[in-house]
Amino acid sequence: MIDVLAPGPYATVQDLGRPGYAHLGVPRSGAADTAGLRLANRLVGNPEGHAGLELTFGLARFGFRSGAWLAATGAPCPMEIRNEPGVIASAPGMGAPFWVPAGAELRVGPPERGLRTYLAVRGGIDVEPVLGSRSTDSLSGLGPPPLRPGTTLAVGEGRALDPISVDLAPPPAPPAPVLRVLAGPRDDWFTPEALGALCAEPYEVSQDSNRVGVRLRGPVLARAKEGELPSEGMVTGAVQVPPSGQPIVFLSDHPPTGGYPVIGVVLTADLAVAAQLRPGDRVRFRLAGR
Repeated sequence: MIDVLAPGPYATVQDLGRPGYAHLGVPRSGAADTAGLRLANRLVGNPEGHAGLELTFGLARFGFRSGAWLAATGAPCPMEIRNEPGVIASAPGMGAPFWVPAGAELRVGPPERGLRTYLAVRGGIDVEPVLGSRSTDSLSGLGPPPLRPGTTLAVGEGRALDPISVDLAPPPAPPAPVLRVLAGPRDDWFTPEALGALCAEPYEVSQDSNRVGVRLRGPVLARAKEGELPSEGMVTGAVQVPPSGQPIVFLSDHPPTGGYPVIGVVLTADLAVAAQLRPGDRVRFRLAGR
C-alpha cells in the first residue's frame, strides 16, 4: 500500500486511457505524455499499459507500508527517500528503477523543466477500473478522483512480471518547443493568412491550461466564416480556435465533440511536447513537412 502524504498541485492515476467510447461521449483520457508512462512501466518490468501516477509540477510525498520498485520519467524532478525524519537514504535519478524500503517516504521536488512526471510502481496502481481503464478523467469525472492527502493506493501483484533488467534509460535531450501541425480539417473557416499567422510567431502558454487542453496567447487567428459548426468529433492534438482567435491544443481529457473550427492537428509524435508545456512557456507551430 502507498499512502499519499502530499499530492502536490495536481496528481492523478493514469494508464493509457479508455479508447472506443467517443461515440458515447466518453473521452479517451489516459496519460498526457504516453511515452513517459510507457517508459516508466518498462523500467520496473510492468506492461506498458499499467496504471501509474501522473504528477503535475511534482512537490509530492508518498509513504510506503512495504518495499517497492519504482521508476520516474517525464519532467525531471529531484527526489529523495527518507527512512526517518531528517535521514536521507538515497537520492534516485530519473529514468532508472529504484527501491523504496518499507516504512520509507519518497519526496518529489519541483521539475527542472516540463510539467508532468510519471511514477510507475512494480505491479501497477490497483484502483477499480471504469470502462476498462484506471485513468482519472478530469472532464467527465470518470475513474478515481485526483489524489488527496490521506488517499491510500493499492499496488498490484508483481511476481508474474518481467524481471527488471535495465539500470538506466538515458534521458532524451530536451525537445524543442515546436509543434508540427497538419492543416485542417476546418482551415477553410479562417482567412488565407491565418495558417501563416499560426506559424509565424511563438505563443505563450496560459495559466488556464490543464489536461483538457493547452490554452495559448499570441497572434489572433482571423475567421473567414462567422458562427459555429455543428458538433463534430475531436481528436487529441486538435488545434481548436474559439471566437477569441486564441488557439487551444487539445490534450488527453478533451471533449469528444466541439463546435469551434479546428485549424490544424498536432502530429502524434509531438503530443508529448504539448503535454510538458507549463504556464509561461513559449511554443511555436510549424506546418508538417516544411
